[in-house]
Amino acid sequence: MCGLSGIVHFDPRQQVDAGRLRRMRDVLRHRGPDGRGLFIDGPVGLAHRRLAIVDLSAAGEQPMTNEDGSIWIVFNGEIYNHASIRPGLEAKGHHYRSRCDTETVVHLYEEEGIRVVNQLHGMFAFAIWDRRKRELVLGRDRLGIKPLYYACTGHELLFASEIKSIFAASSVRPKFNEEALPEFLSSRFVSGEDTFFQGVRKLLPGHVLTWSAEQGLRTERYWQLPAPSTRESGEPFDAQAKDLRARLEASVQSHLMSDVPLGVFLSGGLDSSALAAMTQNLRSAAAVGHGADPLQTFSVGFAEEEANELPYARTVARAIGADHRDVTVTPAEFFDALPHLVWHEDEPIAFPSSVPLYFVARLARHHVKVVLTGEGADELFLGYNRYRVTMWNDRLGRPYWAAMPERLRAQVRRMVHALPSRLGRVGARTFLALDPGIRSLFLENFAVHTEAFQRQLLARPDMLDERDLYAKQMRCYEGAEGGILDRMSRTDLQTYLHELLMKQDQMSMAASIESRVPFLDDELVEHVAALPSALKVRLWRTKAIFREAVRDTIPREILTRRKMGFPVPVGRWLRHDFWPIVQEFVLGPRAADRGLFDPRALVRMADEHRSGRASHGDRLWLLVNLEIWQRIFCEGEDASAVMQALGDRRQGGTKTFYAHPLGQDGRAVAFDDWRAGTQPADRIGTVPAS
Repeated sequence: MCGLSGIVHFDPRQQVDAGRLRRMRDVLRHRGPDGRGLFIDGPVGLAHRRLAIVDLSAAGEQPMTNEDGSIWIVFNGEIYNHASIRPGLEAKGHHYRSRCDTETVVHLYEEEGIRVVNQLHGMFAFAIWDRRKRELVLGRDRLGIKPLYYACTGHELLFASEIKSIFAASSVRPKFNEEALPEFLSSRFVSGEDTFFQGVRKLLPGHVLTWSAEQGLRTERYWQLPAPSTRESGEPFDAQAKDLRARLEASVQSHLMSDVPLGVFLSGGLDSSALAAMTQNLRSAAAVGHGADPLQTFSVGFAEEEANELPYARTVARAIGADHRDVTVTPAEFFDALPHLVWHEDEPIAFPSSVPLYFVARLARHHVKVVLTGEGADELFLGYNRYRVTMWNDRLGRPYWAAMPERLRAQVRRMVHALPSRLGRVGARTFLALDPGIRSLFLENFAVHTEAFQRQLLARPDMLDERDLYAKQMRCYEGAEGGILDRMSRTDLQTYLHELLMKQDQMSMAASIESRVPFLDDELVEHVAALPSALKVRLWRTKAIFREAVRDTIPREILTRRKMGFPVPVGRWLRHDFWPIVQEFVLGPRAADRGLFDPRALVRMADEHRSGRASHGDRLWLLVNLEIWQRIFCEGEDASAVMQALGDRRQGGTKTFYAHPLGQDGRAVAFDDWRAGTQPADRIGTVPAS
């Protein structure tokens, strides 16, 4: 895993400035501490930072070229089938200088052109400069495991592994793409090619982008998920599970390719536990007769019992004989690291789990250089609870909606919402309170800020009319084949999973460590995606065929335990000791001055959360991160300075105040006074606590 960047001037007479290219390269030093390289060919420049994993010698340095210097490449990722491709290329006369998979991509491109991507199995993002054709080719792997961003100005194309590298070239300035805000608030991600920055786009997974002076920019999709099977194969369930087990082991085996130490992130959940067990078994089988060092596993947790999976991870590690290490993250460490990790992620951190992911990656970096993770299994095997909840809401709701007039349904809905808090929250997620259709049952039902909530929260609720916040997800769902479960899975694989993979990449690379995802092996994904959903969800049992396939590898208590989903008690922290985080980044004057949100709605939400009348932890988390991101990227504030203002506040305390809503007398009304009944305000600030 590495970092790449580059510049292409549209005017062939213009020379790439080496200083700009170096700045783009070296802002990615965390992605590649083992080496750096630069190549300039007139109007084209390629740059690279290297994290050496396969062939640690100088022969693996990049940018890399073919025998005659006509093809140049910068590459990020791993090609797991490169060794099987190499003999055929050598038979055609290609001469290798290294053992690197990157060199196989170069020679294969000489034979196949942009069709090179069809034969590559692994995770990758690359840029190839074809000096003969004067053509640039950008390629990204099928599932989007490796990131690749680009920006096109009137005179040049910039591209890089991280957005901050594009800004380092100085011709594109960070500017908030406010159109993306509603989708982020609802779904935690921005789907499609858009990013949080105006003018910066993602190269979509399974796509190649080419540029030449004659034809300009062109994008082409080279891969998509196969259609699901509509009926059972006729093979017994246990036989299909046995076949799946063999495919899983083949994928894990391919992902063990490394010339440096390798370990596993072990959460104690089903996916990572099965992955660790299979890895240990394969390593032991390969070492028969001469022994092998124990597999190294790494975990992270919190002191809070409801968010601590460390006992489960330790149970698995003991059962498989792993050399296990873990780290417990305190709330202070969590929030102190947050601005730096926002800088690494380039966009607001959508999931609190990104932060502990960085801490476990940092722990692992002291012992290994590559880790395997269980990302992708939930989307493939229908492991999320929301899949089965949606399925049952749809099944039970259809006769209810057909038989019950809208007027009576509205009365039932009001009765459900009037139930006591816990019952009301549960009831609000059922067909009794929802409208028919996947938009309501799946997207709105599991949104962080629902569309209705955003109409109260946004200062400009008409944004929701200008751009449908679920448009891209709905296109994925409507374009998918199969039943409701298949279509939800395919929607998540093409939207939600992209955010998770970006998180996995950026947080591991922040610690200069390579993470691999065996569950997202191309051939395994194609096989599992084609399986009938009835093999994956059986009544209330999720991941049915996966559980059967790995049943004999992990302790029974892990196989049957309830899914926790990497919980982080951020809502509790923001309600108590770390309430000043909300005061500063949600209710503070800088946040208010941006004019994105209605201050009255912010005050109401914050008060409900702090008082315990409602739980808005996830909602506040997104707003906190949005403000931190704007300070770092849009205003250029140093990440290390973002939290400094909170130090004095947490020591001596402050009161958040709300000036009179009409500004009639300039009074400052303290938060506690507002809670006592003072009218909400639309100007927010802070004063020292008395």
